[in-house]
Amino acid sequence: MNLLHIDSSALGTHSITRELGRAWVERWLGEHPGATRVHRDLAANPLPHWAPVADAADPAARHASEVLDEFLAADVVVIGAPMYNFTIASSLKAWIDRVLVAGRTFRYTAAGPEGLARGKRVVIVSARGGVYRDDDGSTAMDFQETYLRKILAFIGITDVEIVRAEGVNLSPEDRQRSVAAAHEAIQAGERIAA
Repeated sequence: MNLLHIDSSALGTHSITRELGRAWVERWLGEHPGATRVHRDLAANPLPHWAPVADAADPAARHASEVLDEFLAADVVVIGAPMYNFTIASSLKAWIDRVLVAGRTFRYTAAGPEGLARGKRVVIVSARGGVYRDDDGSTAMDFQETYLRKILAFIGITDVEIVRAEGVNLSPEDRQRSVAAAHEAIQAGERIAA
């Protein structure tokens, strides 16, 4: 089995998604000792934002191909996705732009778009400063998890779960409580369906 681990947080050692993502990957690797792991740190090694490349020999085209090949080879993808200004980091968007490729991960048909990346398991490791709920309408401000769910579904991925630390900027106590609860869910192998 192949696991691809994506980190997009710019916060380094202060990052909750890096901490939780690492814990999830370590638990999973312990359960799958023969698995391979590829780690891509989009903050340490950012991808340039998407632009058309005319020549396949161009270094940008080779790099984009490498990113797509990593994704296609993975059975499990762990995406560290902190919420920045109600959405994902631009570095993660640059990665997505190399993964959503017509003819490779989706195609257009007479019946509409068809996802071609079926059969993968994706874990979204999410951290948010606030709390987003239906009862107060704040879910309308969530362009992070909802966006990731939609693009994954678009390319045919339906096995999606979320590890979430929410309300981490409300107080130090809320941060500690939320991160501890996420760690407990990871160790218990709990799945939060997306």
